[in-house]
Amino acid sequence: MLLLLLLLVAVLPFSTEGGKIFWGTEAKRHSHPYMAFLEIYESGSHPKKCGGFLVKKDIVMTAAHCNGSEINVTLGAHNIKDRNNNIQRIPVVKTIVHKGYSHAKMVNDIMLLKLKHKAQLSNAVKTIDLPKSQDRVKPGQVCTVAGWGPLANCTLPNTLQEVKLEVQKSQKCREMYKNYNDSIQLCVGNPKEKKATAESDSGGPFVCHSVVQGIVSQHHCTGDLPEVYTRISSFMPWIQKMIKILQQP
Repeated sequence: MLLLLLLLVAVLPFSTEGGKIFWGTEAKRHSHPYMAFLEIYESGSHPKKCGGFLVKKDIVMTAAHCNGSEINVTLGAHNIKDRNNNIQRIPVVKTIVHKGYSHAKMVNDIMLLKLKHKAQLSNAVKTIDLPKSQDRVKPGQVCTVAGWGPLANCTLPNTLQEVKLEVQKSQKCREMYKNYNDSIQLCVGNPKEKKATAESDSGGPFVCHSVVQGIVSQHHCTGDLPEVYTRISSFMPWIQKMIKILQQP
């Protein structure tokens, strides 16, 4: 399942007049060792899939809208269909959703997951650095997202995909999303390039210079760019407090 929803090929007819469509590419194996693949279960419905990322040996960060009654986390995967020694599957025993999260407004879309046991760190499984509270990702900066969400042709890849996306000026997101708030969100994705993330990429990390700065949160119903990501630096006091709670015996 992965990235690159491109103004959905199913929604917009293909035309070369709009310029070349730029695709993401398959990531180099284990080049994103912090990546987590989430399978979320609710009674009476099909499993939902999201991305996430390992911030402590036993804590994964993701989007709040990826919550469910039961969550299983896979670490160390490149091809999610593989069964090899790198892959660790660990159930989630506790979730903490930001108290200000609103599904209707899609704000404060951040959640921490406590794993049943600590992950075994290796070349395939590593934690990723969090930003400082004062960090600011600025328009024009290009960072990387990875995930297993749908491709632009609507097929679901088994292997991890990656794409470089450009941060946009907040005004572009204010025009498309009525609840956009630049102090806690990032506006991401250059409409001229058509590169984007898709539904199952939700919760995945937006990584700038080896530091995770954003969480894939929402895309517009029409498939138009840019998209909205949660700005992690704005939540660092809350994150640090919740990590301490989750790590208590």
